[in-house]
Amino acid sequence: MNALQHADLNWNLLRVFYMIGKEQGITKAANRLGLSQPSVSNALQKLETQLDCQLVYRDSRSFELTVHGDKIFQECRDIFHSAERISILVRDAEEEERGRVSYQIISDLVSPMLDELLRLYHHRNPSVTFQSEVSNSQAIVRSIQQGRASLGFCLLATPLVNLPSIRLFREEFRVFCGAEHPLFGQETVSLRDLQREPFISFACATEGMGLEPMSVLREGTRIGNRINGLSTNIEEIRRMIVAGLGIGILPLTSARDDIRRKDLWPLKIADEPIGADVYLVHAPFEKLTPSERKFVETAQELLALYPDID
Repeated sequence: MNALQHADLNWNLLRVFYMIGKEQGITKAANRLGLSQPSVSNALQKLETQLDCQLVYRDSRSFELTVHGDKIFQECRDIFHSAERISILVRDAEEEERGRVSYQIISDLVSPMLDELLRLYHHRNPSVTFQSEVSNSQAIVRSIQQGRASLGFCLLATPLVNLPSIRLFREEFRVFCGAEHPLFGQETVSLRDLQREPFISFACATEGMGLEPMSVLREGTRIGNRINGLSTNIEEIRRMIVAGLGIGILPLTSARDDIRRKDLWPLKIADEPIGADVYLVHAPFEKLTPSERKFVETAQELLALYPDID
């Protein structure tokens, strides 16, 4: 075999030969490369001439690499696999440099775990930018189902069947009234009294989706049959309750300052606490960008560290 300089190697010819060996035939390699069979045969002959050795046994009934051919094929496989890995590394590096994590989230979600998720992810991926959009649970799920969003933090009664749903923690809710309401300041209230009260409700809780705790509360207690106000935004629901338009349900964590200022009063209606599970819902893993996949993996990592978090 003639001695060849590195610069003399024709990488295009090596690529064609690699595909011949991988596909176990000239015709199959031609189809895979989108070339004509004569072009692939000519490329093989040129490479054999350049290397001064036979690489493939010519036989119309079978295909077999020569000893030299098999050794060179193994080297080509390592070379082109390394090239593919380099391409993936470059693509992921570019994604990391320009990456973005966009997510939708329910309004006024107070969560130390979510805060830690954002902090930890940013610490590990400082070049990735974040974009959040506030929406209600029903709209978040619909956006992900329709491919208009990839990540969302929302309330679910149970995990979704058609989308990956990771339970993060449970959020406590209470029924509240405003300072001008006759029930303000009362330690206990009968269920019958509350059933007569007008209610301020999440809009999506009246549409049959069952994603918000309001719908669960209405089914279990028959409270809220008379709706006096609707909104998809927790802050607007809070505003209407404070204004005295009716009683309503709010997250306990987001209402603590209002309770302290005596703008809102929590009404105890049962021994069982009212709650709803917060989930990270996301598109199928293969449809997520590298940045989004890392975000989901970071959330799963935190859950593994704190499995009993609520």
